[in-house]
Amino acid sequence: MPLPKPRGPLSGALFADLTSGTTLAPATLALADQAARTPVPLADDDLQISLHTCYELHYRGFPEVDERWEWDPDLLRLRAVLEDRFEAAMHEAADPWVDDVAPAGESVDRQLAAMVAADAGPSLSSFMAKQADEAQWAEFLTLRSVYHLKEADPHTWAIPRVTGRAKAALVEIQADEYGGGSAVRMHSALFARLMRTFDLDDAHGAFVDVCPAEQLATLNAMSFFGLHRRHRGATLGHLALLEMTSTEPSRRYAAGLRRLAKGEDATLFYDEHVEADAVHEQVASVDMCGSLVRDEPQVHRDVLFGAAVALELETRAGTRVLQEWTAGRSALRTVEDERARVA
Repeated sequence: MPLPKPRGPLSGALFADLTSGTTLAPATLALADQAARTPVPLADDDLQISLHTCYELHYRGFPEVDERWEWDPDLLRLRAVLEDRFEAAMHEAADPWVDDVAPAGESVDRQLAAMVAADAGPSLSSFMAKQADEAQWAEFLTLRSVYHLKEADPHTWAIPRVTGRAKAALVEIQADEYGGGSAVRMHSALFARLMRTFDLDDAHGAFVDVCPAEQLATLNAMSFFGLHRRHRGATLGHLALLEMTSTEPSRRYAAGLRRLAKGEDATLFYDEHVEADAVHEQVASVDMCGSLVRDEPQVHRDVLFGAAVALELETRAGTRVLQEWTAGRSALRTVEDERARVA
């Protein structure tokens, strides 16, 4: 995929550096310091698209960017400036979940379950099941594609960083995500198949430019956790939370697609998640996270932090979508959004 379009001073300078050679301009580093002072990092388009682009160099990269940028020391310093602000904002948003919801003294699987039970955010899946029209479904899939077309790559970074039963449980979950060895059964392939039923481009990263910052933040959090060994606990907690909150929403998403009579190619992705994630829920919370915490009790809180981040950021992204639709607007970023931001 090509580089995304810039969304502000930092991404404009960064993308120019990435395509003009192998040196980061000192002025670009200065702009990173400025961008990191944003009061709304979780909803800041310039910060989130810049982080997304830095992370994408560790996945498939960009045809116009030299692959040596992946480990460029100056670029890693720039990324660290943005990550510090991003991490602080995630703690500010997610720590109340850990402090107020997860009962002290309980096992980590029970704490995760309590966190899920306390989630009272708006139900995007219920709206998709009962009300969403075909145009809204197309927008929903467009937004979700930034993650689902690379599912479950961000969490796979944790495999070499854990041991024993936690590693075995993680591999068990990831093996299913990757289709058990069948390329056509990989969850990313099933999602691409779903997108094609709506005549949407299923190329990796095709819709990054229309995804608002809140949606990019959900994926950036996964990449941030996965690329930092110190956050191996958060990676597993994040994955566990996704598995524990997948079965019923997936059932509703499938029902919404059947309501639109989109056919088996459309429902297969969510039907697969209904079946697989019902099993994965216990594997993730008890075998994976429970074993990790027993082996490494010092990462217990980080497991809960990763889970809380998943809940909080998914709620924020879903809330924005519903707010835009309720107001009669598209949930996708537009040229007008960018013009308004610059003005």
